[in-house]
Amino acid sequence: MLSTGKDCFSSPSSCSSTCVKLYLCSNPEDSVVERRALRENVFPRFREHCRHSLELDVRVIDPFESSDPRHWPDENTRQQLIEQCRESSAGPFLLALIGHRYGTAGLPTQVEVSEYQLLLQESQQEGVCTRRLEGAYQRDENTVPPSYCLRPQAEVTKEGCSNTKYEEELRRVFQTAVSLCVHNKVMTPDRGRVLCRSALDADLRFALEKCPVGRISSGCVVYVHKVINANEDRGETQVKSQLQTKSEFKILDPPSPTQNDLLSDLCDQFLPALVSSSQLLLYNTTTECDRRHGYTTVRRRSYTESLCQQVFADLVMLTENLNTSLLGGDTRTGEALCWERSEQTCNSLSGFYDIILPEEDKIKAFVLQRKHRCPLVVTGGPCTGKSVLAAHCAQQIKSWLSDSDPVVISYFCSLSVNTTPEHLLSSMCSQIAHRYGVQSLSKNGPNFCFTGPAENKTSSCSTSVLDSHHNHDGDLNLCTKSGPKIPHYDITTVRLSELEQHLECLLSLLPSTKCPLVLILDGLDQLEDDVAARIIRSLPSPLPDEVQLIITASSNCTHFLQSIESHYSEGRASVAKKSGFVCIQLESVNRKQCGKLMESLLKTSRRRVTSGQQALVNQALTSCCLPLYARLLHAHASLWRSDSDVTESSLPDGVHLSISSLLDHLELKHGSFVACAASYLTLSRTGLSEAELADLLFCDDCLLDVSPAEGHASKLKVTQVDVERLLLDLKHFLIKRTILNMEVLLWVSRHFGLVIKKKYLGTSEIRTRIHSKMADYFGDRWSCWDRKQPSSSGPKHPSSDNVRRVDMRTLLELPHHLLQSGRSAEFEHGLLMSSSFHQAMVQTGLLGDLVSMLEAGGGSSKMFLRERMLLISILKSCACFLQSSPLHLPTVMETSLLPYLEVFPHLEGYINDIRQERRQTRRGLGLVVCPSPCSVPPIRYSGYEVEANMVCVTEAAGNECGVVAEVMDDGSAWIRKGSCFDLAQLSLGPEQKELMFTGVKSSGQFLLLSTQSNRLFAWDVAGPERLLEINNPLRTESQLSQTVNRVTGFVAWRKKLCMWGNGETFVSVFDLSTETVTRFQCSSSVTCLVCPFNGSCLYCGQEDGTVSMFNMKTNSLLSTCSNSNCSAVTLIILHDEKQEMACIDRTGSIALWDVADNIQTPKLIKETFNPDDLYDILNSDYSGDICSLLLCQPHKVTLWDTCDWELWDQFLASEGRAFTQAVLSMDGHFFLALLDGCTFVLVWRISTGECVISLETNTPPHMLLKLGSDIIYISQNGCLTTWDAEMIHAVGSAPKMRSGVTGVVVEESRQQFYSTDGSENVWRWSLATGIPDVNFKHCGSVEKLQLSPNGVHLVSLSVGEIYIWRTKTRQNILRISNSRAADILITPNSNFGVSMSKQGLSHVWKVAHGAIVCSIHQYLADAQVSPESTFLIGLCCGGLLAASLWSGLISKRFTCVENSESVVAFHTLSEHPDFVVVMIASGAVYTWKLSEETVCRHFHLPNMFYCQPQNFQMSSDGSCALISTENDSINVLDLSRVRLCSFKAEGSVIKACMDNTGCYVAYISSPDNSCTCYRHAKLILTVARLSDGEKIGSVQLHSKPLLLFVSEQQTVFVGFEDGSVGVYAVSGVTVGEEEFIRERKSLEDHLEKCPFDREPLSLFCQDKPNITWP
Repeated sequence: MLSTGKDCFSSPSSCSSTCVKLYLCSNPEDSVVERRALRENVFPRFREHCRHSLELDVRVIDPFESSDPRHWPDENTRQQLIEQCRESSAGPFLLALIGHRYGTAGLPTQVEVSEYQLLLQESQQEGVCTRRLEGAYQRDENTVPPSYCLRPQAEVTKEGCSNTKYEEELRRVFQTAVSLCVHNKVMTPDRGRVLCRSALDADLRFALEKCPVGRISSGCVVYVHKVINANEDRGETQVKSQLQTKSEFKILDPPSPTQNDLLSDLCDQFLPALVSSSQLLLYNTTTECDRRHGYTTVRRRSYTESLCQQVFADLVMLTENLNTSLLGGDTRTGEALCWERSEQTCNSLSGFYDIILPEEDKIKAFVLQRKHRCPLVVTGGPCTGKSVLAAHCAQQIKSWLSDSDPVVISYFCSLSVNTTPEHLLSSMCSQIAHRYGVQSLSKNGPNFCFTGPAENKTSSCSTSVLDSHHNHDGDLNLCTKSGPKIPHYDITTVRLSELEQHLECLLSLLPSTKCPLVLILDGLDQLEDDVAARIIRSLPSPLPDEVQLIITASSNCTHFLQSIESHYSEGRASVAKKSGFVCIQLESVNRKQCGKLMESLLKTSRRRVTSGQQALVNQALTSCCLPLYARLLHAHASLWRSDSDVTESSLPDGVHLSISSLLDHLELKHGSFVACAASYLTLSRTGLSEAELADLLFCDDCLLDVSPAEGHASKLKVTQVDVERLLLDLKHFLIKRTILNMEVLLWVSRHFGLVIKKKYLGTSEIRTRIHSKMADYFGDRWSCWDRKQPSSSGPKHPSSDNVRRVDMRTLLELPHHLLQSGRSAEFEHGLLMSSSFHQAMVQTGLLGDLVSMLEAGGGSSKMFLRERMLLISILKSCACFLQSSPLHLPTVMETSLLPYLEVFPHLEGYINDIRQERRQTRRGLGLVVCPSPCSVPPIRYSGYEVEANMVCVTEAAGNECGVVAEVMDDGSAWIRKGSCFDLAQLSLGPEQKELMFTGVKSSGQFLLLSTQSNRLFAWDVAGPERLLEINNPLRTESQLSQTVNRVTGFVAWRKKLCMWGNGETFVSVFDLSTETVTRFQCSSSVTCLVCPFNGSCLYCGQEDGTVSMFNMKTNSLLSTCSNSNCSAVTLIILHDEKQEMACIDRTGSIALWDVADNIQTPKLIKETFNPDDLYDILNSDYSGDICSLLLCQPHKVTLWDTCDWELWDQFLASEGRAFTQAVLSMDGHFFLALLDGCTFVLVWRISTGECVISLETNTPPHMLLKLGSDIIYISQNGCLTTWDAEMIHAVGSAPKMRSGVTGVVVEESRQQFYSTDGSENVWRWSLATGIPDVNFKHCGSVEKLQLSPNGVHLVSLSVGEIYIWRTKTRQNILRISNSRAADILITPNSNFGVSMSKQGLSHVWKVAHGAIVCSIHQYLADAQVSPESTFLIGLCCGGLLAASLWSGLISKRFTCVENSESVVAFHTLSEHPDFVVVMIASGAVYTWKLSEETVCRHFHLPNMFYCQPQNFQMSSDGSCALISTENDSINVLDLSRVRLCSFKAEGSVIKACMDNTGCYVAYISSPDNSCTCYRHAKLILTVARLSDGEKIGSVQLHSKPLLLFVSEQQTVFVGFEDGSVGVYAVSGVTVGEEEFIRERKSLEDHLEKCPFDREPLSLFCQDKPNITWP
C-alpha cells in the first residue's frame, strides 16, 4: 500500500526561505548586452547587499547565459525553474527584459501523437515536404500520453549543413504546419499561438498567468524597451512572419500573426492587464532612433546604464519589503533549538514515506499503551527506511494520542552539527524545556524555578518554536517549597553528569497525563566512538511515567543494542520485552509494494515502461526490495524510451551500484562538474546551500572539458542554469534543512556519501584538495564579511545597535575545512586568534562551540596554546554575561587581556583588531590606561566527569615534566598530564582491580606510588607509560604483612630511587637498571634526604638533628654532624659551588656547615636559633636561582636570603587565621599562601608586605603546586585550578596606589595626569606609557590637589600646609604652613591661588612665591573663580556672593526680587565670563550678569524634578546642565531649547559627569539584573550623547569606583577603591587616542623590562616649611 508522499525538495520549506531566486526572462537574441551588464554590475552588488544586510543568498537564473544555444534548457526545464523561483524565493522571483524583438519560436520537445500526426497530415496535403520533421521527432510510447519527442541534435544533423541552418529550416517547416492546421480550422488559434510563441513570451506567461496576485505585485518586475527606427526594422512591415509560407505555397487568409503582432499583444494587452489587476511593477521605455543610424551602440549603452540603476533599486526595494522583519532583528540564534531544526528535518524525511509499513501499527500500539518505562527499539538493515519511518510516526503521534496534547521531539543524531554527548544532551534539555514553556536552562543563578504546561495549551510536533505557557490554576507549579528546583548550568563548563541530572529532572517533572512526552532518537548507532552508549547511559532507567522513548538502530550494531539492554534490563516485566526493551524488527518490503512505488513515481513524472521493461524491473525488485532502490530504479527507468534496448545488465544491482550508475548518467548529461558537486556536498560539514554549491562550482579550476573537435582541454564554464538542472535531477535524493538560518542540502541517505567517497574521493590527496578549495571559498567570504564595517553615517536600525550581520554559514564550515585540509596554522592564527571571529561566534550564539574550538586548537599543534587557554578562561568566566550581552565581547576581552599583553605578546594583534574596529565604527570605549585587576583568571581548570562528592584527595604530587598524580581516599589514583591536564585513571590491569593506592611521591621525572598491600610502583614520566613494580625495600622481616608502611619521601638520581619510610632509621636505594636494593643505616629516624648533582654522596637528615653523609659508590658512612638544639632536620640545602650545607630544623632554626672535605667532620659556619618558636614548619620552598628560602609556619611566613643566610622578612598571619601552605613565586617578588578556612589563594608582594591579589576558587584546598610557570591549586575533591605565574606577576606588579583614588587632575596637553589616594603620595602618570613615573612625597595625607591651567605648578593641601611643586623640574619650591585651609583653588590665568578656610581668613596668594595678595573674611562654600580671574564666587548662608580677588571684599551679591529662596547650585561659564547660572531651591533657573549685577529668569523645574547640588554641572557655553540623577534616570536641562530631558540608564546611577562641551555624559550604574554571577553584578561605565541619548560605548568596571571625571578632551578618568586608575577614550570623540597607542608602542623599547624597575621616582618635599603665613 502506498502512502501520500510529497516532494520534499520542491515544496516550500516549513521555515522562511533564505535565498532570493530570481529568474531572468528575456529574448536571447536582443538582450546580450543588457544581460551581461546586469551580471557584471548589478547582480554582484545586489548579492552583497542581501548577504550583509539581510542574511540572504541570491541566485540569478539566466537560462540563456551560455553562448552556446545547445546548452540552453528546453521549455519544460525552464518552467520547472520558474516554478521553483516563484515558490521558494525570499524576494522577487521574476525579472523580465522585453526589447524591440519578439524572438524566434522554439521547437517543442514533445508533441502528442494525435497532434503530431495532424501536423504531418495537413502539411503533406499542401505539398510541404515533411522529411526533416519526421526525422527530427521519434515516437515514444513511454511518455504519458504517448508523444513524439525531439531527437538530440547529434542524431538528426547527419547531413552536411550546419546546425543553425538545419534548425532554421526545421522551425520553418514546423511553423508552416501549424499555420496550415490553424488555417484549415483543425487547430484552434490559441493553440497555434502557443506553438508559435517565443521563449520570452512562453516563460513570461507561464510565470504570471497562474501566479497569486500578491506574489505578482511583490515578486515581479518587467522592463519593456521599445525602439523606434531600429536598423533591423527597415522594411519589416512588408515581410511576413515565419508562420507565413513562401511563394510556393498558397497565401493564407487570414494571414498568420507576425512577430510584431505577438510582441504587441504581449506588451500592450497582456502586461497592462496585469498592472491593473495585480499591480505588476512594469516599466515602459521608448527610444526613438535616427533613421539613418538606427539603434546605435551609444544609445544602447545609455539605456543599459539607466536599466542597471533601476534594476538594482527595484530589486533592493522588493527584497526589503518582503524581509522587513530581518532589518532590525537579532542576529543571534540563541540556544541549541536553532542549531538544527529537527521538525523541519522530520518533515523532509517523512516525504519519502512512500510505502505504508506494517511496523507502523506496532509503533502506534506501543505509543497508545503508554507507561512501558522502557524504550521501543526499531531495528533493521541498511536502507530499510528506519529514519523515514521514525519521521513519519513523529508526525502521526499527535493524531494517535488525540485525547491528550503530546510533545513529540525527534532527534536525527547522525545529521547533527555537533555529535558530542554534551551537545546532544544539552540540545535535548533545551528543546524539552522550550517545548514545555520553561525558561532557558542556561540562565545563571543559584537555581531557578519553572512552571509546567497548561492543560488548555497545545504543542505541535511540526513546530519548532512554541509560545510560552501562561500560568493557570491547573498548572503544575514547581516553585513550591516542597517541589524540587532544577539547578543551572553554564554551556561552556557543563559536565555530562550535570546534564544527566538536568535531563532526569526535566523528564520526571514536566510530562503529564495530558501532556506526555514522546522522544524519538534516530541515528545514534551511526555516531563515532562510544557516544551512543554514553547517551543511552545518560537517560533515566526506568523511564518516568508519561515518557516514551523510541530508538532506531541497525541490526548489526550489537554493541549499541547491548548497551540499551544493560541499561534498561531492570525494566523487563513481560515476555514481549526482549532484554529490557521492546523490539520491532523492520523487514524488507515485498516486491509488489516496491513495484507500486515504482509505478507511482513513473506516473508522477509522466512516464511508463513497456511490458518487457516491466519484467526486468520486477526481476530487479525481487533481488532488492528497498524503497531507496526503487527510487534509484525509477531514476534509470524514466530515461528509457519505448524502443530502448534494455537488458538485465542495464539495471544496476543493489543500492550502491545504482547510486554509482546514477552519477555516471549525470556526468554524461551535465559534464564533469557533477563529480565536483557531489564531492562538495559530501565533504561539507553541515551541507551546502544551493548558492554555495553554485559558487564553489563557478570558481573550481578543476573543471576541464575535452573538446572532441579540437582534441585539447579547455576551461568549462559552469553557469547557474547548469547547477539548477543538476539539482532538478537530484531533487529526489536530497533533503533540505535549516541550519543557523540558512537552508542547506543534504543527501537523503548516508549511502550516497559512502559511494561518492569511494568513487571520487578515494585518496587523502583528493579529499585534502577539495577541503582546501572549500576553505578558500569560505575564507574569501569571511574576509569579505570581515572588511564590511557598518558606517557611522549609514542607516541605524533602532533595535540592532549598529550590529554587523554575521556570515553564520562560514562560522560552521570554514574551521572544519581548514583543519581537514591540514591548514591548522591558518586556522589558529586566522580564526582562533581573531577577535572578529570570536565576536561573530558569540553574536551567533555559538559561545560553547567557540570554547570547544579553542580547547581543541589545530589538532596536535601547540601553537598559541597558553594564549588559547587564557581566552578560554575569560570566555568561560563571562559566559553568562556574554549570552545575554554578546555585543559587549570586545570591551570584555580588551579589559581582560590588556594587563597580560607583556606576558602574551601574540595577543596584541587580537587587541589591535578590537581597536581598529572601534575606530572604524566610531563606537565604544577604548582603554588608554588599564586599571589593575583585582584577581587573575586561571588558565586551566581540570575537574572530573562525575563530581567526586564522596571522595577526597589523600595525597597529590607533581613532577618537573608537568604530570600531576592524585590518590583518593577510595584507593583510586588519577593522572593528569599534557597541556590540558588530560585525566586518566591509573589501572594495573583487570587481574589487579582490587589494588588500593595509599600515597604518591615525586622526584625529578619519577613518581612513586604506594599501595595498601605495601607494594610500590615507580613510573618514569619521561619514558613509556607503564608502571614498574619494585620490591618494597622498606619492608623488614619482622613486619607483619598486614602493616601498611607508607613511603615518607624519596629522591631520584638518574636511575636510582632513594627512599625512606615513616619512623625508619635506614634509607633504601633502589637501582632501576639492576633492580637491586642498597640500605644505608642511620642513628635515628630519617626525616629528609638530599643527593648532590654529581651523585657522589647521600645526606640524610634525622629526627635527633643529626646529618649523616654516605658515599654512594662505596656505601660507607663518611661523616656526621648535629644541630646544637637536637631538633629534627626537615630540610637540607647544598651549595655545590660554595661547598656549604644548610640544615633547617622543624622550628626554623638554621645551621650552616662547611662540607668541603668529605672525609672530615663538617665545620659549623653559622647557626641561627628560634628558641621561642613553638610551631613546626608546615612546608618550605627553596629557589636557588633567586637565592631565596621560604619557611611556612602556622603563624608566620619567613623569607631568607640564602646567599648570606640572612633573615629577609617575616609575614604574620592575620588574627584568627593560620597559614597552611606558602610557596614563592617564580621570580621571588611574591609568595602565595593558603589560610585555614579560606577557599582562595592570597598573593603577597614581598617588597611592600601588601596582599595584592586574591586568586578565587570555589572548593576547599588540599595543596598548592609549582610546576614550571604554573601555579596549581588542588582542591580537596581533586579538581585542579591552574594560574600562570607570569600573569600573577603582571597583576601584582601593576601600578596601584595604597588606598582608593580620590582625586585626579589632568594637564591640558593631555600628556600627563596626577592622582591622589589621600595618603602622603601624589603620583604623576604618563598617558603615553600608562604607568606612573613620579611620586611626589608629602609629610602628611594629601587632602586636596590642584593643577594650574598652564600646567606649570602642582598645588596640594596636606594637613593644613600648602605644597607648590614645579612640574617641569619636579621640585617642591614652596611649603606654606599655617594656612588653615580646607580647600584650594587656582585662578584660570594660573597666577593666583585661593585657600579657603572655614575658621579663619581665606587668602589670595601668588602661586610663584606664595605672597598673600589679600584676605577674604567670609567663608564661601563650593567656591569657583570667575573665568576672568577677578572674583571668587561662592555660597554663604543661602546666598550667592562674589568677592574681589584684589581687595578681598564682597563686592557683588546675587539677589532675586521675585523669590528670596536660597541658592542651591551655581556655575560659571568659561565661554561667557560675565555670566553665572544660578539654581534656587524652588527650581527656578537664573543667569546673573556680574558686570551689571542683573538677573534673568529662564526656566522653572517641574515639581517632580529637583536639583542635586553634588551632581549639578554646566557646559562651558551654558547650553546644557546636568541637574540630578535619580534611580535609573539622568536629568539634563537643555537651556538652548528650554527643555528638560531624562535619559534612562541600565540600572541605578551611582555617579555621573558631563563633559565641558555639554555633548556627552559619562555615568556609572549598577545593573538591575536577577543574575548573581560576578560579571552581571559588575558596575558599568557608559558614555552617552546628550543630543539624542544614544550610547557611544560602555565597559564593565573591575572594582568599586570612587571618582568619575571627564576631561576637556572627552577622556574619562575613573579612580577605584583598590588604588588603580582607569582612563577611557570615547571612540570618534577623544582627541589623540591613536596617538597615545602609537606613542606607547614607540616607548616600549625604552621602558624597563621588569615592572619592579618601573616604580615611580620618589621626590621628597621641603624638610620644613619655607613660608609661614600669619
